[in-house]
Amino acid sequence: MTEVRPTRAASASLWERDEEVAAIGRALDRLCADESSAGSLLVLRAEAGLGKTTLLAETRRIAEACGCTVWSARGGETLSSVPFNVVRQLLQPALLSLMPEEAREYLGDWYDIAGPALGITDPGERQADPQGVCDGLVAAVRRLARREWPLVLLIDDAHWADQETLRWLAAFSERLDEQNVLVVVARRPGEVSGDSARHLDAIAAAGTSVATLSALTPEATAGLTRATLGTHADAAFCREVWAVTGGNPYETVELLAKVQENEFEPTEATAGELRALNRAARGGGLVARLETLGIEATRFAWAAAILGTGITVDLVAELATMSVADAVRCAELLRSSRILTELDPAGVHPDDGEFQFVHPLIATAVYNSIPDALRTAMHGIAARVVTDNGRGAAVAARHLLEVHPDSDEELVEQLREAAREHLAVGAPDAARRCLERALVEPPRPEIHAHVLHELGCATLLTAPAVTIDHLQRALALPGLDGDDRVDAVYRLSQALLHNDQLEEAVRTVEAEAARQSGPTRLRLQAVQFMWEGIHGEAASPGRSARLAELAATCTGRDNSERALFILRGFDAMARGENAEEVVEVCDRALVNGRLAPGLGWTDPEWGLELPMMLASAYAFTDRLDRAETLYNEALRAYESVGWSGGHLALAHAYVGLGHRRRGRLPEAEASLRQSLALAERVGRRLPLHWSATCNLVDTLLARGHVEEAWDIAERYGFAPPYPSTIVLPDPRAVRGRLLLAVGRTKEGVNELEAAEKAAAVRGHHNPVLVPWAVDLARALANEDPARAARLAAEVRRRAERLGTDTAIGEALRCAAALETGQRAVRLAERAVTYLEASPCQYEHAVARVEYGLAARSAVELRRGLTLARSCGADGLVHQAETALATGLL
Repeated sequence: MTEVRPTRAASASLWERDEEVAAIGRALDRLCADESSAGSLLVLRAEAGLGKTTLLAETRRIAEACGCTVWSARGGETLSSVPFNVVRQLLQPALLSLMPEEAREYLGDWYDIAGPALGITDPGERQADPQGVCDGLVAAVRRLARREWPLVLLIDDAHWADQETLRWLAAFSERLDEQNVLVVVARRPGEVSGDSARHLDAIAAAGTSVATLSALTPEATAGLTRATLGTHADAAFCREVWAVTGGNPYETVELLAKVQENEFEPTEATAGELRALNRAARGGGLVARLETLGIEATRFAWAAAILGTGITVDLVAELATMSVADAVRCAELLRSSRILTELDPAGVHPDDGEFQFVHPLIATAVYNSIPDALRTAMHGIAARVVTDNGRGAAVAARHLLEVHPDSDEELVEQLREAAREHLAVGAPDAARRCLERALVEPPRPEIHAHVLHELGCATLLTAPAVTIDHLQRALALPGLDGDDRVDAVYRLSQALLHNDQLEEAVRTVEAEAARQSGPTRLRLQAVQFMWEGIHGEAASPGRSARLAELAATCTGRDNSERALFILRGFDAMARGENAEEVVEVCDRALVNGRLAPGLGWTDPEWGLELPMMLASAYAFTDRLDRAETLYNEALRAYESVGWSGGHLALAHAYVGLGHRRRGRLPEAEASLRQSLALAERVGRRLPLHWSATCNLVDTLLARGHVEEAWDIAERYGFAPPYPSTIVLPDPRAVRGRLLLAVGRTKEGVNELEAAEKAAAVRGHHNPVLVPWAVDLARALANEDPARAARLAAEVRRRAERLGTDTAIGEALRCAAALETGQRAVRLAERAVTYLEASPCQYEHAVARVEYGLAARSAVELRRGLTLARSCGADGLVHQAETALATGLL
């Protein structure tokens, strides 16, 4: 019989792994051949003991022989609750080898964002954005990969990696074409569910190749047996080795080692002893073998299993309550018994410890062998030990989560502190686990509500329905007073809005406002008006009048009053009131021309809604210079603090809106595509996704890219049902214009009529913000000229009420389109006059082209053509060039 041998003699577990080793070799060849080539990802899937770890070790050996830098990390069954545990193992040694100024130079702006998650710098005071931290970690590896090329990353037992690491790895895997690095990930199938499983699936989907390892064949097992015990091992003995181990390489190697220790002859006569030997090498047999080493060695192994990572003689001695000398002796005994192994000191951070278990199966067996009550008690001691050794509350929290509830006030405070540390580095799920465990303790009655409040804040963005329950319970308990109570009400209303419970959000704030007085009452009233303003369908009757009346009593002495000025200005702008008065009210909300402290883009007390409403009020009253200043401030603020989720998506959307209003269409398109890419990561059907999609469709239509606009609308679901949240400009009006542009006139008219009804419900009559009437009038010009004329007249009346050059110019363009002869020429000329004074250059360009066509003026047409080119309005350019070239004048 032909025996199948491994291609290399590096490890017995490489038998029958030729194909996988060859794939690794090819990937390394590609990595080393070209510094500018795309990265690659190999995924090794297999059940426990089938050789994943050995293949990773072989990858390291080959890579280092090729001159590669190799970084490695490993998940742990008892460590999956520790945020950023695996990515810290991977990157921390390399970063700590740099001087602080070098690390800051390599990571650049991401240093303060990703540094706390990696444990190389202290976190800031504000809560970190998880998406921003994830992006920072991606950027960190990309920059370090350029420095360390060729770089290989090895991640073992990824199924036990913490969720934060898996989120990073999934994002990193999607962007491998941007960085030349080889990633090899080993994992077991199954094992996890929920977000972790989703991330692992995304990693596999992005992989260059996925290899599923199988057990050894009888032939390979026989070859391995004879290579280990000698060629005289007979066939019956070899078959029994395979039958006992099922071809599991790890179990085969361990069994053969036991055969050698017991000096068995590998013959059919001793084959009957193999099953008993195999039982001693794993599971209960392993535990029995451990017990034969003595009670102190067993205590040492238990303590090591409790720690899981950072296993040192000193820490284990303290946890196992033994002398250091005894601990040293036990460590050597466990090492010689192939239960523990020393860590390779090269590239290992001191916190990584001195030892690790030889195999995860051994670690699991030892951990599970600890009696339940003792295991719980040891976790409690471990929490104190790691805290006393300066590891911090977040490290101790892993152990505190395992302790039995006992009304321990100190434990509750430790968990609250750990939650704060987790939030500061961008790990809200870990914070949630700590606070949920603190509630089980339980906390003292006077702080119970505070823990619920903190838990609600931790889950706000990830689980609004759960947040609602936490905050409602917190508000129903005694102890939450003053600013904390107001903040809890505000957060509860936010969660209700995220959960599409608009009316209840408004009622919640309104009810609390009725119980308060003074500045607190005013703040809650402002919050109520804010939610009603953003979610116009939830507005109560007479809202605008009450808001105007309340704002009239304000002087701007505090942020509640300034907030009311902003809300009044936005409401007046949306209703189409006089623009000069709108701007005057908005200006009163500023302090020395800037947002007041506490009302900024990243200030948590009010959120981003108010500055966004202020900027939009300026944008749709022709104060684009002020609007763009605010939009760009938002972008800089979110980038500087690493908020790269929904906040950054909205910032890019509104920067794009500013470019669109200015007539810088290519720049608008670029910003809006970036916004849409970010919004896709957060999720569809959210307000930020609608903002990005709506403005991108509007911009593409302005550019004349109708087919592309339709493709975006179809691909990203820009169609009914629409969100209850206000989106600028109105999505119904934009979709109506899109339908008209693609020739679906009847559907377009229906959509514009729906926009008319929705605007009437909300009281929105600004013809620039909600431009349905202009497009509807043009669409009905032939079918129903009388109605079209009435619409044009109403647009003009509303434009003159608003009083901006853009609104009046657009109204005159609409009127000119419905006329003929000299009256059309005169109206088109007046439209040009107004729009020339407007900051909206695209609308000016359109007016010039239309005037040139109406007046049959090549001079005006060429002026319009020049403007259209400067705006990037390709469709308008084509229209003007065609008219000039074909003599349509």
